[in-house]
Amino acid sequence: MLCAIFTLFPEAIRPYLAESILGIAHEKGKLRTELINFRDYTTDAHRTVDDRPFGGGPGMVLKPEPIFDAVEDAERKHGPFHKILLCPRGATFHQKRARELLQQERLLFLCGRYEGFDERIRTGMTWDEISIGDYVLAGGELAALVVVESIARLMPGVLGCEDSPKLESFETELLDYPQFTRPREYRGMGVPEVLMSGNHKEVAKWRLAESRRLTEIKNQRT
Repeated sequence: MLCAIFTLFPEAIRPYLAESILGIAHEKGKLRTELINFRDYTTDAHRTVDDRPFGGGPGMVLKPEPIFDAVEDAERKHGPFHKILLCPRGATFHQKRARELLQQERLLFLCGRYEGFDERIRTGMTWDEISIGDYVLAGGELAALVVVESIARLMPGVLGCEDSPKLESFETELLDYPQFTRPREYRGMGVPEVLMSGNHKEVAKWRLAESRRLTEIKNQRT
């Protein structure tokens, strides 16, 4: 999969793409990422990517010209992308959506800044609008990394254990059960006896019950 991330701050996110799961995905040839600074597609001496909004108001708005030119250039080079606009209007991202996006050959992420986009960026191209939650960030870079990492870890061969993604939170609409490891006792806190019993049927029963309990607690909080 090729993921093209359009950002004004490529160096801010480049190191993360080379580490941990994303680094493994790159090394194994499962993932390619291209960081595109759409400031490089400006034509004025000041390399202007934003301007004041018509009608007044606070802040600055991203201009359409450099973004259109950058996207069109990328698609000339690589072919059509499934284009993702990271914005508050988008549908909230979830695990099922990650699995759907895994089927795409090429993904393009547009990371906003300032007070948002000129609306013609939204209406002049076909976008899959995604939000990672109802809160405000300085830009879309972190959101892009969230989506890319959630997809990359589903790619076969990226995680050490092939069954890991199938057993995690949200894959079965249940949260993962509590996990314990050595030492058996730590600061007066022990491990549930059922996990030490060697009875796999009882362990599975306990884990399912805990997953349901934790999911119910989460649902009550939301």
